[in-house]
Amino acid sequence: MAVNICELVPLSSTTVLAAFLANISLLAAAAHADDQIFDELRFGASTSIQGGHSREDGVFPEVTVFFDPFDQDAATNWQQQLARPRINLGTSIGTSGQATQVFGGFAWTVNFNEKIFAEASFGGVWHNGELDHNTDGPDLGCHWLFHEYVGAGYRFDAHWNVIAQVAHSSHAHLCDGPNDGMTRAGIQVGYKF
Repeated sequence: MAVNICELVPLSSTTVLAAFLANISLLAAAAHADDQIFDELRFGASTSIQGGHSREDGVFPEVTVFFDPFDQDAATNWQQQLARPRINLGTSIGTSGQATQVFGGFAWTVNFNEKIFAEASFGGVWHNGELDHNTDGPDLGCHWLFHEYVGAGYRFDAHWNVIAQVAHSSHAHLCDGPNDGMTRAGIQVGYKF
């Protein structure tokens, strides 16, 4: 029997957004001790790449902040880079009546050279989308889902980069209800501090 976390912890979108902002503030305060609040800020947009009734309409503006508590920047080879993930927190804002996501997790970056890199992330997401009987988009089953993405990027210089990524969120059948998931692809521009 699956446990429906949504029934155990009913949260409004206002509560989740307030908790998200409070967590960013706490992490920023901790990072400020090193005179650096964020490691990187990314902004961009994505769109649904699902087919059929699970496709989401519209474009999803996105903002993601990264923190580097494990000093991933000091890693000199790919083994060290994989052993030192960064922490990410972000949001993908729903348009056209679709789901807004607030997500966080660990991101692993591998640098192939000074310009080209690949990245993968795993964590969790809260969304305000339809759980069941959605006539225009995915049936998501519960509000708390797993969230992962993979991407490939290019660095223009020490500060600016661009990354193309595909992100997926679903509950892996850990709660009752349908599990259409959300799969979005997009581009983000990053500024590394």
